[in-house]
Amino acid sequence: SPLFEGVNENAYVYFVHSYYVPVCSDTIATTNHILLYSASLHKENFYATQFHPEKSGEIGELIIKNFIEL
Repeated sequence: SPLFEGVNENAYVYFVHSYYVPVCSDTIATTNHILLYSASLHKENFYATQFHPEKSGEIGELIIKNFIEL
C-alpha cells in the first residue's frame, strides 16, 4: 500500500488498545501479538490504523506524510 511506502516490513509502531480487527480482505498490514490481526486497513478512500502513528516516532511521521500525499 502507498500508505507504507518506505516503511520496513518489520517496523515497530505504538499500540495501546486491547481490541483488534481480524485479518480480512481490507487488511493492508498485520501484527502478531498473541494472535495475527489487522494493524491497518484500506477500503475505497478510507484508511485506518489500529496503532497510533502520531506516537510512533519517525515511522509514524513517515506514515502520516504518506497519508497526506495520497
